[in-house]
Amino acid sequence: MTSSGPVRRRPAARAPSGSPDRAAGDALSDILDAVPFACAAFDRRSGALVAQNARFRSDLGTLPGHAQRDALLATLYGDLTGDARGDEVRAPVSGRWYALHWRDLDSGGQALALLTAVDISERIETLDSHRSQQEKLLFTSRMMSVGEMAATLAHELNQPLAAIVNYLNGSLRLVGQAGGPVQVERALQAARTQAEHAAAVIARVREFVRAREPRRDAQDLPLIVDTVLELLRLEAERQQLRVELALAPGLPQVYADRVMVEQVLLNLVKNAIEAMREIPAAQRGLRIEGRVNLDGEIEVRVCDRGPGLSEAESAQLFSPFYTTKSDGLGIGLAICRSIIEYHEGRLFFEARDGGGSVFGFTLPTPDRRI
Repeated sequence: MTSSGPVRRRPAARAPSGSPDRAAGDALSDILDAVPFACAAFDRRSGALVAQNARFRSDLGTLPGHAQRDALLATLYGDLTGDARGDEVRAPVSGRWYALHWRDLDSGGQALALLTAVDISERIETLDSHRSQQEKLLFTSRMMSVGEMAATLAHELNQPLAAIVNYLNGSLRLVGQAGGPVQVERALQAARTQAEHAAAVIARVREFVRAREPRRDAQDLPLIVDTVLELLRLEAERQQLRVELALAPGLPQVYADRVMVEQVLLNLVKNAIEAMREIPAAQRGLRIEGRVNLDGEIEVRVCDRGPGLSEAESAQLFSPFYTTKSDGLGIGLAICRSIIEYHEGRLFFEARDGGGSVFGFTLPTPDRRI
């Protein structure tokens, strides 16, 4: 084989000067230099590097143990922060991906193993990008289905809710005219309040599905908490549940859509109550905390004394369509997280000391909103 330019002779491993092995190594290096990929030859018996081309020297020649086959493979396959997918490996430091190809070769009386390392970084990046896009498309498709379902339900529930409110208003007028029992009047007023709240929630859900901006302004967190607890008061009494409020004094206002945040808190408190149904009544306890965290955000925590969650369950809690309930859809927490993230906050879970779970979220104050 001839060359039009000067011959470069820079093999990493050289035999003693003047020996036949040295001449064979030089000739092999000349051949390898013509290969457009990183290429090197190792002695099959000793594993020592015999020859390498310039591409191998620049791509892999600086790695620990590159002059020994086994040491180089250990580096590439993870012993020294490398990574691998079968015969595809990622080089430490550079982060480039290579496809390794091995061939046995006899040259100049030596039994050699020829390694070709093809740089496939662009292909790996493209595959990862496609995989990420597919996951996003799948998630978007699912959320669009959820959105369509929510919009349909909101539309179908609007009319019966409006009829319920009208019937309750009529009943209240009749009770007032007839001078009925005060207890009946209070019950009707409470039912009307619940129905009006449900209608407001549905209206906000429809706006959220249509991706409109929530109506955010300065809100008092204690009032939001009181509204939610009043909505769940009867349920808490039926469950013989002790509710403890621990809101820091002088808590700043939150910058939020009140109805949306009420819905998130309502969902978390309902989940906490349901988690303690099988717990002895004397051990049931719900604690709602509110404080300013180290980032200057308002942090709300709902703490229960339920059985808690396993590590596997907690890892998937906020995934769409995942639920720990036998009759659940797995949408509640995913939607709650979307609402809180829409408010530039975060929804989180942690195990509670002494048993139970803590679900919490953060919200910005009016002066720290994005």
